Amino acid sequence: MNVSTADLLLWIAFPYVCLAVFAVGHVWRYRQDQFGWTTHTSQLLERRWLRWGSPLFHFGAFAVIAGHVVGLAVPASWTEAVGISEHVYHLTAVVLGTVAGVAMVAGLGLLSARRLLTRRIRLTTDRSDKVLFPLLTATVLLGISATATHNVFGGGYDYRETVSVWFRGVFVFHPRPEAMAGAPLLFQLHALSACLLFAAWPFTRLVHVWSAPVGYLARPYLVYRHRAGAPAPVSAVRGR
Repeated sequence: MNVSTADLLLWIAFPYVCLAVFAVGHVWRYRQDQFGWTTHTSQLLERRWLRWGSPLFHFGAFAVIAGHVVGLAVPASWTEAVGISEHVYHLTAVVLGTVAGVAMVAGLGLLSARRLLTRRIRLTTDRSDKVLFPLLTATVLLGISATATHNVFGGGYDYRETVSVWFRGVFVFHPRPEAMAGAPLLFQLHALSACLLFAAWPFTRLVHVWSAPVGYLARPYLVYRHRAGAPAPVSAVRGR
């Protein structure tokens, strides 16, 4: 299959540039802005919308990421080798992906509305948030649109024969631009927006992902003991 210059730029040069920015940007951010390596939480300014939006978005995002890892990084031959047929995989991916996508969109919608409609939150929005929220929204909506158009309401499209092949090829330094060039437009736009999201990642609040307190789960309990012979507290009862 002949590959055009545009395909070489879109599916080889552009992804590698974004990945380079992703890697170098994190190093720069850590060296230059360690105190800003946070979520920039605004919980003290508003909690009602955050209470619902944050769990929906984060749990949906974790499920979506897990689905992408399985769908893009694991070849179809591997899932078939463990007894998972293409039909079962497709049905499971569509059902669980739809639930995760709806949860993520609902949470992102609540967080975005909270930031736009609450004046105190809006005043704390910095330039990186003004880039992150639209880009993240576009990436999520394009992914859901591609799935809905081709695999829910359409005749079905096996992205593991094209998108997944291109994705794995990029990370093993053997890119296959012809695989992505034959994918439907919505999948192509979703992939390009995801590349942009990775390039923007180091310069936004998304860096807090790498600071998640995972070690807290395995941290030993803190034991508090009463010191023997300590003087009793002075009573505050009137008349004593």
